[in-house]
Amino acid sequence: MMSSETLLPFWDPEQDEVLVCRAVRRQTHDVATFILTAPAPRRFRYRPGQFMTFTVMIGDVVYHRCYTLSSSPSRPDAVAITVKRVAGGPVSNWLHDHLQPGMEIAALGPAGDFVLDVPPDGAAERYVFLSAGSGITPVMSMVRHMVDTRFDVDAVFLHSARSPNDLIFERELAWMESQAPSLRVRVTCEHDTPWRRWPGAMGRIDGALLMREVPDLLARRWFVCGPEGYRQAVRALAMQAGLDMERFHEESFDFGELVAQEADGSDQEAVPGGVQYAVSFTRSRREIACAGDTPVLSAARAAGMRLPASCARGMCGTCKCRLVSGTVEMQHDGGIRQREIDQGMILICCARPTSDLVIER
Repeated sequence: MMSSETLLPFWDPEQDEVLVCRAVRRQTHDVATFILTAPAPRRFRYRPGQFMTFTVMIGDVVYHRCYTLSSSPSRPDAVAITVKRVAGGPVSNWLHDHLQPGMEIAALGPAGDFVLDVPPDGAAERYVFLSAGSGITPVMSMVRHMVDTRFDVDAVFLHSARSPNDLIFERELAWMESQAPSLRVRVTCEHDTPWRRWPGAMGRIDGALLMREVPDLLARRWFVCGPEGYRQAVRALAMQAGLDMERFHEESFDFGELVAQEADGSDQEAVPGGVQYAVSFTRSRREIACAGDTPVLSAARAAGMRLPASCARGMCGTCKCRLVSGTVEMQHDGGIRQREIDQGMILICCARPTSDLVIER
């Protein structure tokens, strides 16, 4: 007999919908996890490491923000985001101060390419996960999924925090290590606090620490997430060690840039004028007008569409879409690879039409 659970519909990642907050769990003094479900029972399908785009109205300003799911797709009845309170950031502060169980929040996705796909012969692959601060969220999704699904993979998880008071998921990390013999978790702190001394490694990640904890680092696939400075340092260490950079995967969000955007409260707005082109979106079956001097994302948002996007600068890759037909002018800041452009992908936050467009979204 088919169980009632197998009959539950799936959440549609392409539709503008709402999620309901079911619980709030305080992780540290400035980090909280929000457990979210669909209003009616539905299951979520996504890949470990993906994000969702949330829309909130604060006063008379609408904000769009992307938050990585810290939950695992192996637990499909709910999703979770883990959010750090940012000084001067309206959205993160609103979430911490106002989002309570029973409240709804507009959501779109999941989406994103920073994902873990464990091969069928997962035991043949080895991994090293490196995160700093709130960059731990996509890595937690990946490691939770590995532990839940009993993938017998050799993995090392190195997390960096400012102090013991800033450790996110500390108890769960210890528990996961006890449940998965092939998983090793190591945490470093930059400094102690007056209330707690850290017994483990101190200081920032460097080559000596990496070689001590991961002597076979060249044989592993790397997943890296954290602030830009941290990612630059880890990337430099990988290159100095001689890693094949095809095995290096990083979350391209620059938290500093996102904080700056959050603080000024702005997303790019559509600029009227110039030649108008028709832009059709195949999945949502929407058609909008977009001036040739306006980014497609800005015109879409001005028309009331909610699309996954974050940096609005061509940097993070969140808004990547396939261009089915038409031509664009695009100046990006590293959020898309040349081979992806050659395959017809564009970043709609910085793509301006030079003809009518059809976009797969």
